[in-house]
Amino acid sequence: MPEDKLTILVTGGAGYIGSHAVLALQQAGYEVIVLDNLSYGHREIVEQVLKVKLIVGDTSDRALLNEIFTTHKIAAVMHFAAFIAVGESVSEPGKYYHNNVAGTLTLLEAMVAASIKKFVFSSTCALYGVPKFVPITEDHPQDPISPYATTKWMVERILSDFDTAYDFKSVCFRYFNAAGANPDGLLGEDHAPETHLIPLVLLTAMQKRDVISILGTDYPTRDGTCIRDYIHVADLAQAHVLGLDYLLKGGNSDVFNLGNGSGFSVREVIEAAKKITGREIKTEERDRRAGDPPALVGSSDKARKILGWNPQYPDINEIIAHAWQWHQKRHA
Repeated sequence: MPEDKLTILVTGGAGYIGSHAVLALQQAGYEVIVLDNLSYGHREIVEQVLKVKLIVGDTSDRALLNEIFTTHKIAAVMHFAAFIAVGESVSEPGKYYHNNVAGTLTLLEAMVAASIKKFVFSSTCALYGVPKFVPITEDHPQDPISPYATTKWMVERILSDFDTAYDFKSVCFRYFNAAGANPDGLLGEDHAPETHLIPLVLLTAMQKRDVISILGTDYPTRDGTCIRDYIHVADLAQAHVLGLDYLLKGGNSDVFNLGNGSGFSVREVIEAAKKITGREIKTEERDRRAGDPPALVGSSDKARKILGWNPQYPDINEIIAHAWQWHQKRHA
């Protein structure tokens, strides 16, 4: 915990992972300011639940960024303000390059101009592409197969070049499938439209959706459906705080995978959700989604060793149970 209350700017802090990171920062003793354009984020989460300052705006607005960095003494930035839907990135790549790459570059340039050189970046395991081995380690070849993944890969390259040119230090977290909700029920996953498996399954259990689509049943996996490494969002948020602490203590730029090291198939997630909810969940089998590799399971040994990260909620049943608690509250 820092001795003085340092102020952290969290971009995308009104969103799913960003809001959990804001809460974790508060619990660690930091002051937080959120910058979010509210295209997907939720104003009430920031203002009513987290009760931190919200600046409504975009990372591509250089004048606004200059004002923020001039008006507030910002120690570091956590960056979550990205579009994340893999399928949409395939059909609308320009939207993704504009926001995820150009918007981030504008933010980084404004930071350098303001002499703020600590940056925690929300990256993705998707930049590895189709895995050549699992569990995936940080030295796995990078071969992104979707525009979304490519945007994250490009930002990592930019950050490396900024370190060389400006001594700009960053931590990039390449994480696997964020899931679950705050264990106390304060925060949860509420995307519009929703594209992530666990909330879609739970919405189906609540009869807010008629059916859950299984996108591809012919993958070379144990039951033919995609396998993913699910990481509890609270554990993810805690890793970001540890990454920030690492940078503030003088750590060098680095990249870390964040995952549980074990994967669950789409069918296995659905079966677990049936047990947790006690409800029937109707499914339909459909064709594969563009850009989806068969299996993504990561090694987080590096984050555990260097950052001291120790996930508290690795069990898929606990992840789903926390998400179920949130969804029942959210959709009551």
